[in-house]
Amino acid sequence: MYGFEEVMQKLKEEGIDVQLVEHEPAPTLEIADKVIEGIPGVRTKTLFMRNKKKTRFFMLIMDGSKRMDMSHFKDLAGDRQLKMASADDLHEKLGLQPGVVSPFGLLNNTDHDVEVFVDQDIANEERMSFHPNANDRTIFIKSPDLYAFLEKLGYPVHFENL
Repeated sequence: MYGFEEVMQKLKEEGIDVQLVEHEPAPTLEIADKVIEGIPGVRTKTLFMRNKKKTRFFMLIMDGSKRMDMSHFKDLAGDRQLKMASADDLHEKLGLQPGVVSPFGLLNNTDHDVEVFVDQDIANEERMSFHPNANDRTIFIKSPDLYAFLEKLGYPVHFENL
């Protein structure tokens, strides 16, 4: 399982520099925003969704302040029966618990069956922030580095208006 140390080691192996901020546990966006206030980079939220039959899984990365249009995403995904994944789904597919969801959970997805979407509104931001599989730390990573990292892991990124 990839926890914080393993995520950081993998990023180092890939030659990806990140800014690490250590803080008290921040299980919600409101708390996380306070502990990283003033640091340049878009504050993200990462949603994990699935279809009714649990045959498709989706990771959506968007600005932390934006509300997702579920009806629109259902159209994009071509599946009308989507919902937020459960805590059990999250643990099974990404080895994570609620409040820690980030693209780095994909390191634990041995099935490689998660489709990754990034909102176009933040796609060209210089840096993004994520929990590195632990909610007492936040990393800031350059957006192009994140996309290249995900591609190398076998997750093509879909840029859409979420």
